[in-house]
Amino acid sequence: MIALETIIGRERIAALAGMAILVGLCWFYLWSGAGTGMSALEMTSVALFPHRLSGGAGGMDPSLPTVILMWWTMMIAMMTPSAAPLVLLYRNVLRHHGMNGASSSVSTLLLLSGYLTAWLAFSVFAALLQKTLQPAGLISAMMLWSKSATLSAIVLAAAGLYQFSPVKRACLAQCRAPARFLAEHGRMGVASGFVLGAHHGMYCVGCCWLLMTLLFVGGVMNLVWIATLSLFVFVEKLLARGERVGQVLGLVLIGWAAVTLLMR
Repeated sequence: MIALETIIGRERIAALAGMAILVGLCWFYLWSGAGTGMSALEMTSVALFPHRLSGGAGGMDPSLPTVILMWWTMMIAMMTPSAAPLVLLYRNVLRHHGMNGASSSVSTLLLLSGYLTAWLAFSVFAALLQKTLQPAGLISAMMLWSKSATLSAIVLAAAGLYQFSPVKRACLAQCRAPARFLAEHGRMGVASGFVLGAHHGMYCVGCCWLLMTLLFVGGVMNLVWIATLSLFVFVEKLLARGERVGQVLGLVLIGWAAVTLLMR
């Protein structure tokens, strides 16, 4: 029994270490600029109304694949920590069903890969949206934050109202209960891990996608906004009063949208 607990403990540590390394590499890539030609620190500013800030001289026009990779890297850095409970629990379930060693490791890796693939789909959408807003002058070509009070207000209000929607509540409930999700949808077998991860990832995207569009307000590469949203997602999904925190945020965002319209 002691030997088994030791093995499980080591596997848990290894899984957490692997996810921590992945997140760390993503944050490093973002810090270096993610292929935009500027460091993220240069594109970071603390402001409640970014549309009133100077957008900087010049501009950048990275290719669509570069923008998709930038968004996906952000999503991996932001969302992997909140997926850790599902990954660890799934590994324990596999062991409970007698799947050990390389097969359980591969299946767990496929679970995480499926989860992150769902966020790749969102990243494609976000990149296409950025490629639409940037040439239209709605976000700064240099700093990638909103240049329009109307755009900022629409995104803030939409994200705030979504916090109270039935779709949000349904998706958040799945994200907050990984044990129930695995009980209802789990299938054994190495290949099933990817499908299961993608399924859970779709719930996660459904829960958080409008929150991620807030980066078009504060700056797609603004480290303060990225870190703040990451922390909020973690709190909303994992802490006991996470749903209430989400509702409070919704009210704040709606009020923020109204004030933004007055700060043209």
